Amino acid sequence: MDELSCPDSRRKFHPQTNSQAECYVSKTRVMKSKWIIGMLGIVLFLTAVAAHRVITWKIGECYAIRFETEKASGAFTQLSGRIEFNETDLSASLFDVAVATASIETGIGLKNKHARSENWFDAEKYPDIRFRSSSIVKVANGYETRGTLEMHGVQKEIAIPFTFVQDTFKGTFSLNRLDYNLGATEGMQGSVGKELKIDLAVPVSK
Repeated sequence: MDELSCPDSRRKFHPQTNSQAECYVSKTRVMKSKWIIGMLGIVLFLTAVAAHRVITWKIGECYAIRFETEKASGAFTQLSGRIEFNETDLSASLFDVAVATASIETGIGLKNKHARSENWFDAEKYPDIRFRSSSIVKVANGYETRGTLEMHGVQKEIAIPFTFVQDTFKGTFSLNRLDYNLGATEGMQGSVGKELKIDLAVPVSK
């Protein structure tokens, strides 16, 4: 009798057909295993991202940016920019902030006008003093950020130590104003001290 015309119960067994079925099942199991492993990897990745997410902070209104030299002192009253800070993931944290040079306030109108002039900050030509961090690390007394301070058309690498307590950043650092060509005109260098001490207190909220 022709094999194709035989009833199912009488058909001959073909080892090759059975082997192909087993191969198909095996491949299916491997594919499912890879899919499960892949999904687990995605879940672990998303969990890590959630655990170390960047926190973006809004700058509060009651900030203080004060400066002091041997013969002059004052403050800047306009601060803006971006702060991303997570104490558990400093590598993903960032400061990119600027103060408006025209917002300088010494308490005396004539001094304010003089400070904004081209002899000093030249607010019209250089409207911002900007700091952008390149790194933030933990230190003994808090944190330290390194980055580029751009002022009066000059860019310098600086380090700023700071603390972060009760949602407020506080820091103090000094710089030489002559490094930024501030009041560098001949005859003016002795009118104000060379060292600028800067104190920061910036409250933030999520």
